[in-house]
Amino acid sequence: MNLFTIDTGFFKLDGGAMFGVVPKTIWNKSNPADENNLCTWAMRCLLIEDEGRLILVDTGIGNKQDEKFFSHYYLHGDATLDSSLAKLGFHRNDITDVFLTHLHFDHVGGAVVRENEKLLPAFKNAIYWSNPKHWDWAVNPNQREKASFLKDNILPIEESGQLKFVSAEDGVKFNDNINIRFVYGHTDAMMLPLINYKGKQILYMADLLPSTGHIPLPYVMAYDMFPLQTLTEKKVFLNEAVENNYILFLEHDPINECCTLQQTEKGIRLGETFKLSDI
Repeated sequence: MNLFTIDTGFFKLDGGAMFGVVPKTIWNKSNPADENNLCTWAMRCLLIEDEGRLILVDTGIGNKQDEKFFSHYYLHGDATLDSSLAKLGFHRNDITDVFLTHLHFDHVGGAVVRENEKLLPAFKNAIYWSNPKHWDWAVNPNQREKASFLKDNILPIEESGQLKFVSAEDGVKFNDNINIRFVYGHTDAMMLPLINYKGKQILYMADLLPSTGHIPLPYVMAYDMFPLQTLTEKKVFLNEAVENNYILFLEHDPINECCTLQQTEKGIRLGETFKLSDI
């Protein structure tokens, strides 16, 4: 098995929304905001080469939306999904599986491209993986979350015939080296791959833990549909990570790719930070 970080660039989101009830005087120390109260976040995906498959976990925001849409998110940085793949000697047509943790636009936007006004799967040779519970949640969204579930990102996947579902059952195997864990606080039935790699366990955190700045339990995003559920899930997973020496892969942290955790007098806090390639 080989693991590769796939950088797809940076975007900006409101700092208050990203840290919920935590005061700006506290979170601004770890994630400083600009003059518009916006903080920079990564859109970091993971490429897994295993058992003859090339599995891409999440796809970033993509580039098919209009100028008005992108004006809200201030995309920046030189990296793109295609350029990151090319640096590793891969092309999007080499991808065999696209594993979508959930269907918010900054995770699934790159899964679909616009070609001659047609919306088509960006990975024409890949199977796209979701689960029926989350898929139904996304295609029939509530009013609060509706703006995060863009039909242009979702429906073309189903229409292509390339969509498959895994069971929405915690701990289900994706393959021999990847188990799927489910969480329900950020959005219904978000999937977190837990990967066996070089004798270690790597947990892809998606939006359960966006960055190292979110490690303290009360640091829960205002974007989460069920924040008290997130609080409960964070406590379970962070304790599990400490007990089992998990490495956490961080999708949105603007600086840190991976980290470990440690138990302290103040609770669970950041341990070491490092790049995926250092493992």
